[in-house]
Amino acid sequence: MRARLRAGRAAYAAAVSEQTTNADHSSADTQPTTGPTTRPTTGTDTELHTESHDPAVPEAYAAFMRTGWGERSLDVTRLPVADEAAARRERLAAAFPGERLVLPAGGFKVRSNDTDYRFRPDTAHTYFTGNQTSDAVLVIEDGEAVLYARPSSGRDSDEFFRDRQYGELWVGRRPSLEELSTALGIECRHLDRLQDRLGAKGGSGKTRVLRGLSASVDRMVPGDTVLDGDLARVVGEMRLVKSAWEIAELQAACDATTLGFEDSVREWSQVQEYGERWIEGTFFRRARAMGNDIGYDSIVGGGSHATTLHWIENTGPITPGTLVLLDMGVEGRNLYTADVTRTLPVDGTFTPLQRDLYDLVHNAQQAGIDALHPGGPFLAGHDAAMSVIAHGLADLDLLPVPVEQALDPDNKTYARWTLHGVSHMLGLDVHDCAGTSPDVYPKGDLAEGMVLTVEPGLYFQDNDELVPAELRGIGIRIEDDILVTADGTRNLSAALPRTSADVEAWMGRHLP
Repeated sequence: MRARLRAGRAAYAAAVSEQTTNADHSSADTQPTTGPTTRPTTGTDTELHTESHDPAVPEAYAAFMRTGWGERSLDVTRLPVADEAAARRERLAAAFPGERLVLPAGGFKVRSNDTDYRFRPDTAHTYFTGNQTSDAVLVIEDGEAVLYARPSSGRDSDEFFRDRQYGELWVGRRPSLEELSTALGIECRHLDRLQDRLGAKGGSGKTRVLRGLSASVDRMVPGDTVLDGDLARVVGEMRLVKSAWEIAELQAACDATTLGFEDSVREWSQVQEYGERWIEGTFFRRARAMGNDIGYDSIVGGGSHATTLHWIENTGPITPGTLVLLDMGVEGRNLYTADVTRTLPVDGTFTPLQRDLYDLVHNAQQAGIDALHPGGPFLAGHDAAMSVIAHGLADLDLLPVPVEQALDPDNKTYARWTLHGVSHMLGLDVHDCAGTSPDVYPKGDLAEGMVLTVEPGLYFQDNDELVPAELRGIGIRIEDDILVTADGTRNLSAALPRTSADVEAWMGRHLP
C-alpha cells in the first residue's frame, strides 16, 4: 500500500513539474487554472461541459487527478441485434449504390438549464447499428459501414473528472471504440475523424443525411431536400415488416406492459387516494425494471380526462363510479415498445350505461381486427371499426344524418365522437415508420410481419350539448398490438382482457 502511495506521489510531482515547465513557455491568459475550459475535451467539442458554480480546479488538483488510474474495462459480448443490423445496412446500401449515407444518433436534449433528458438514440440510427450511445454517426459508403463514436475519455484530458455531460466520474464510463465494435459487429472510429470523412469526395458525390438529429452533422454536409427525403422514406419503409427477432422484442414489451397494468390494479387503494399520478408512477416502475423506459408518456385519464386524447398531465383524481382510461406501454431494452389501452371501471364493475358503451367500442375493435389480413388495405381495420361505431351512434339517436351518409368520406359527422384513426404502425417508435410514402402507408396494403395497433375510441366531451347529460364526460378506448400473420392476425397484447365481463373478472382477481 505505502509503495503504491509513494509511486502516486512521484507521478503527481512529475506531472506538476511538467505542467509548470509548459506554463513557462505560455502566456498566463492562455493557461487558465480555473473556469470551464482548463483543458480541451476529447471528441468534437472544444470545451468541457461545466457550470459557473462548479468549484475552481487548481492545476495541482488537475495534475493529481490525471495520475494513478488503472484500466477499467466493460464486459462486452456481441449483441443479438448485431447480425440483424448488418443485414439491414446491406439492404440500405443496395438502395443507394455508390452514395454516402449518414445517420446520426443525435445528442442530449436540455430538460432544464443544465440538466438533460435521459438520452434515447434516434430510431433509424439504432435500427441500422444497435448503438444506444449519444453523438455517434453511422456512415455507409462504397459497401463499407463505419460508426463514428464518442468513446470514453483518456486520462490526458480533464473530461473524465470534470465534464458533467460526458465525464466518467459524473455519468459513468462510455464504451471504448473496441468495446463498441465488439458489441455491435461494426468498425468504429473516433468521432473526431468524422468531419474529414464527410469532407472527402467519394462515390457518386451524393451524400444523403437524416437531418435534424445533429446540428454539427447538418453543418458538415449541405442539405438537399430531395436526397435527404428519399433516405428518410426508404428508412421508414424498410421498418414496415418486422423480423422474427423484432416480433419477439415486441411480444416481450407487451408482456411487461401486461404486468404494469396488473401492478396498477393491485395498488387500487393508493390509486383512489393519490389519483392518476399513482398509476403513472406504478407503471413507470415496471417499465424501468423490465425494460428501458416507457415508450411514450403514459396517459392516465380518470373521468372526463379520458376524453382528452393525449392527456399526460395525470394530475386528476380517480373517482368511484367513473371510468379510467389507461394508455401505457413498456419500451424494452432494445427500444421496441408496446402501446396498449384499457378502460376500467373504478369500482371494478361497469354500470349498465358504461357497459353498453364499452361493449360498443369492443365490438368495433373486434371488427377492426377481423378486417386485417395480408394483402388487405391498411385502412380496412379503421373502416370496419368506424362502421360499427357509427351504427351504434345512430342507435343512440346522435347522428345528424342517416348512418350511411355519416360514413361517407365527404361527411364523417360521426367522427365528432371518435376523433382519431384506428391504427398506426408499431415498432421501435410508438408511431413507427415515419417518413414512408403515403401511398405505401397508410394508403397501401398490409403484409405478413407488419405490426399495427387497433384502437377505436368513443369520446363524449363534458361540454357537448349535443349528447344527453348522462353521456357527457365519458371516454372509452380499447387498444391492442396486432401482428399480421400468413393466415390473419395475432394479438400480441391478448394477455390483458378486452370484453367487459373479462375486465371485471380480471379486476376482481387483482384488486386489493
